[in-house]
Amino acid sequence: MSDRRITRFFAEFEPPEGTRAELLRGEIVLAVSPDLVHNAIVETVQDQIPRRGWRRLQTQRVAIPDEPSEPQPDLVVIERGAGPDGGRLMPAEAVTLLVEAVSTNSVHRDYSVKRSIYAAAKVPGYLIIDPIMAQCVLFTEPTGMGEDADYRCRRITKFGDLTQLEPIGTELDTSEFATYENVTPHRRP
Repeated sequence: MSDRRITRFFAEFEPPEGTRAELLRGEIVLAVSPDLVHNAIVETVQDQIPRRGWRRLQTQRVAIPDEPSEPQPDLVVIERGAGPDGGRLMPAEAVTLLVEAVSTNSVHRDYSVKRSIYAAAKVPGYLIIDPIMAQCVLFTEPTGMGEDADYRCRRITKFGDLTQLEPIGTELDTSEFATYENVTPHRRP
């Protein structure tokens, strides 16, 4: 199926109840709705990003230029006044920071696939909050194109430490972040 056809199909696709769907490099990926630990982390992050200068959008799909991808990060952060006022997609060039809270089944997607997609789209900051490893990973300085794209800089902080969010000029207090119980650790980032 061509990129245009898959994108058109995805625009009309209705995921089953209790799931969410993303288009990642031409593949439709379904995931179960996140759990309470995940949602509480996203809410805490949203509450700490100053509303005065930033829009903090949940369940917002992002349009990625030059590829069939429409990811739906856990949080999209754009400057007030940037981006469109309507539509179903936020252009990646309007985005300052994307936030993903890792779920038990999203480790590879968040650390590899989405990281590459966001870097290729030149999103200035990508924050992964990982309740499996009790850490935050901030990626900045996107470089490269397509599947070879990545971020030049990576900073890891442990839950409980302040996490500097340079792209938006604030810091994140992670002391309230919970972790998943009885989950096997991974070796990312």
